[in-house]
Order: sequence, then C-alpha cells, then structure tokens
Amino acid sequence: MQISVMMKQNDTPPPTLDIDAVRAFVLVADLQSFTRTAQATGTTQSAVSLKLKRLEARLATRLVERTPRLVRLTAEGASFLDRARELLAAHDRALTGAQVVARRLSIGISDHAAGPVLPDLMARMNAFDPSLALVVEIDFSSLLLDRFDDGQFDAVIVRREGTRRGGELLLEDEFGWFAAPVFRHRPGEKLRLAMLGTPCGVRAHAIRKLETAKIPWTEAFTGGGVTAIAAAVTAGLAVAPLARRVAPVGAADVGPMLSLPTLGRSKVMLHARTSDARTRAALRVMAAAFRGVTSN
Repeated sequence: MQISVMMKQNDTPPPTLDIDAVRAFVLVADLQSFTRTAQATGTTQSAVSLKLKRLEARLATRLVERTPRLVRLTAEGASFLDRARELLAAHDRALTGAQVVARRLSIGISDHAAGPVLPDLMARMNAFDPSLALVVEIDFSSLLLDRFDDGQFDAVIVRREGTRRGGELLLEDEFGWFAAPVFRHRPGEKLRLAMLGTPCGVRAHAIRKLETAKIPWTEAFTGGGVTAIAAAVTAGLAVAPLARRVAPVGAADVGPMLSLPTLGRSKVMLHARTSDARTRAALRVMAAAFRGVTSN
C-alpha cells in the first residue's frame, strides 16, 4: 500500500538558526561591542554585523540597538539571550557527547592591571563558557611572569616588566599621582604615599622617579591591593601612583600642582600558552572582554 502525504501550499518548514550567528549574538551581548566580538572570533566587524543582521532577519525581530558608541540589547534581544545560550550548550553537547567536559583555565592577573574591573571581567568570562573552570590568582606582575615561565599558569595579564618582550598588548595606561580633594600637602613635609608592597613594579618605578628628582617621601599606607590603595586615597591619607583608569572616583592627578615627576605610560600584556582550540577561543574572549571593561 502506498501512502502519499501532501503538504499544504502554505505549509513551510520552520526557520533554522545559524549556530555561528547565534554565537556571535551572545558574544556581542557579553562584550557589548562589535569590535571586541570581532577580535574574540578572529574576524571582522563587518562580518559580525552581517551575522547579526541575518539572525535578526531569520527571527523577524531586532535583537541589538547599534549606535557609534553603544551596543545594547533590545527587549526582544534580552529575551532571546537565555534561549541562545541554551541552544549553544545543546549544540556543544551534541558535538562532544552527553556532557560537555569541563576545562580548567588558570590565570594570573596583576591587581594594578585589572583594578576594579576584575569582577566584571570574570563575570563575562563565565557567561561565555560556563563549562570553563576559571582558577584566578592575583599577584605582582614580576612574580606572575616567573610562575608563568615555570608552567604554573595558562595565561597571565600583567604590566610589562623591564626588558620582557612578547605577549599580546591589551592596552596602554597613563599614570599619575592621584589624591582626593581633601588631601593636604604642607610645604616642607615629606610626600605621603600610598602604595602596594615590594616587589610591586609600579611602586619601584614611582620611588625611582622621586629619588631621581630628589623629592623626599614617606610611606603613609601600604596596601595589599589596589582597592585598599584607593580607599587610602579617598580618605585623604596620601598620594598614590596609579593608572588613570583605576584611580578612585573623585581623585585628581596632583603631580603638576606638587611639581612631581611624570610617571609616563605602562603597557598591559597578555601572555598565554595553550594548545587546546576551545581554550584559545576563551583566551581571545578574555582579551576582548578586558579591553571592553577597561574602556567603559
């Protein structure tokens, strides 16, 4: 017996979604930037934009609002985001088996390099790949580089130290001598400083500059992290050598007013070592996320 099934003329197959386009959408949502998404995926901004346009056309709805300086999700985009993550997770399970194998990524980060954006950076990394087990340590750049060379980290985000070369440039910071409006420096007294302890490279650089300029100083506060230094600055206790982007809100560069030597600029570098393709992709996202959170 032969059975034939007739499809009604207006019956059309449901639309299918391009996984690469869905992945690009999730990255745009997490990184809040077409440029950063292009960097994370090793493609171009126009290619990312084209994928998003095709996805929006397939869903017949606008997912992202684009302006020259801002990328944000529409209400429909925010609603679709969770479903998009579920789709990507199901796709990965289909490729790798019933359970996505958790991967470990050990990262060392200089506190002076990350500063107050560290929680946002970790949140974006976790949202990108929940199966990625992040192990993060905060320490001084020189110590992190030594441990990276010994194979203790997959990647480190550090300030460039001495003659060290290699790595990927994430950004370049401008440094200054920051103090709160309530800080008072009396003529003839030693400059009161708030700094991290030894072997902080920023500390060593600031001290060298002051001693070369023959400016007397005293350590009024030694902190265990940049957050503590920022608290000392906000309280008006001392002046701190800090990157402009990590200085506490309300603090100003008092270097010119106090005739202090310029501290110049410092490069933040990513050094990485991994042979796993998915881990390399995660590191690209981390680099893009770092640039994104530090430029906001």
